[in-house]
Amino acid sequence: MAWVSKQNLDSKKPLIKELLKKWNLKGSLSGTNNSTMKLKITEGSLDFIGNHADVMDAKHHGRPSYAQTIEELRKKIAHNVNPYWYHEHFSGDCLQCLKEIMEVMQAGNHDNSDIQSDYFDVGWYVEIKIGNWNKPYVLNK
Repeated sequence: MAWVSKQNLDSKKPLIKELLKKWNLKGSLSGTNNSTMKLKITEGSLDFIGNHADVMDAKHHGRPSYAQTIEELRKKIAHNVNPYWYHEHFSGDCLQCLKEIMEVMQAGNHDNSDIQSDYFDVGWYVEIKIGNWNKPYVLNK
């Protein structure tokens, strides 16, 4: 059963805090006694939304049909980072930052899932949000 212990979360918080400081970001790590370790990035100098839009524009499937401009994407409250495909949705510094964050969040995790037999066995799930449920990501230039 997926579970984030207090000890696990407490061991990762200083490392995440250090990474956020390195990349000039503000955020919070949570998930104690839950199945998901959650990182909310609320503010920073990396343009995750613009970078994601540029990378998706370069792909054959493009931007989502509901948001045609970066300004419209910025107005969305929270953007979920896909933990399985982030490496194809971001580039440059944004990608490097997410890689470093994912390495820390996934350290000590396991995934013995077998989706063909509908069997899921993970240590914990990982969720990264750009922005919060009640406030969009603030880009500091």
